[in-house]
Amino acid sequence: MSLITLFMENILENISNAFLQTSWLERFSALCGVVQVLLSKNNKVSNYFFGIMGIVSGMYVLFGAKLYAEIALNMYYLIMSIYGWWYWSSSKAAREQPITSCTKRDWSVVAAISILGFVFLFLILEHVTDSDVPAWDAWVSATAWAGMWLLAKRKVENWLLLNVSNLFAVPLLIHKELYLFAALTTFLFTVAIFGYFNWRRLMRN
Repeated sequence: MSLITLFMENILENISNAFLQTSWLERFSALCGVVQVLLSKNNKVSNYFFGIMGIVSGMYVLFGAKLYAEIALNMYYLIMSIYGWWYWSSSKAAREQPITSCTKRDWSVVAAISILGFVFLFLILEHVTDSDVPAWDAWVSATAWAGMWLLAKRKVENWLLLNVSNLFAVPLLIHKELYLFAALTTFLFTVAIFGYFNWRRLMRN
C-alpha cells in the first residue's frame, strides 16, 4: 500500500472520528458550507441560501469556542450573503455582470479591509473579550472579509483572498478542537483552488 493511500486513509479516519465527536449543529453547518462553496464555484446564486443557513448555525458553535472574531466574520458573511442573494436575484445587471479581474482600486479596497479590519478586530479581542488567540482570529476574519467583498463583486481573485484566510483558519480551528470545521475549511481550501481556475475559464469565455 502506497504512502499516499495510507495518508488519505488517515485523513478520512480523522474526519470520520471528528464527525462522530461533534454536535449535530456543527454537522449541519459544515454540510451547508460544503453545498454553498460547490454552488459558488459554479457561479450559482443559490449558494447564498445554503450559506445563510450554515452561517447562522455555525455562529452558535463558534460562540462556545470563544472565537469571537469568527462570529463577527460570520455576521459579516450573513450581511454580505443576504445582500448578494438580493442583488444577484433582483438586478438584471447583477445577473449579467461578468466575472472580472481586480483593478488597482479594487486592490486598494482589499488592502484597506484587510489591514483596518485586522487592527479593529485585534483591539476588540485583546481588550474587550477573553480570546486567547486575538491576532490569529483577527487575521483570519479580516482577510475573509476582503474575500467576501470580492465575491460579491464577482472578482476572480476572491478565491485567492479566501484561501489566505482558509490557510490560517485550519490550524486555528484545530487549536480550538473544532475538527469538523477544520476538515470543512480544508475542503473549502481545495475547492477554492478549482473555483479560481473555473472562474478564470468563465471569465475568458
